[in-house]
Amino acid sequence: MNMNPSMLLKLMNAKNVFSQNHPKFEAFLHTVFMSGKGIPEGTVIEVTVTRPGEEPIAANLRVQQSDLELLEELKNLGR
Repeated sequence: MNMNPSMLLKLMNAKNVFSQNHPKFEAFLHTVFMSGKGIPEGTVIEVTVTRPGEEPIAANLRVQQSDLELLEELKNLGR
């Protein structure tokens, strides 16, 4: 997969801004993905969104092999 270098730079800059704005979330992701356990197939990931003045909305997914393959491809983009 070929990626435009300027697009990659833009993506990396956006990642850095996100990390500065949300250091606890970045630490959480690092713990989950780099703990040595990884995210094995069958893991359930749940996300909750709470908008101001509204009730929380939650969804979850059970990780499949194809999800792990996608994450690996995304991880390799910056290499």
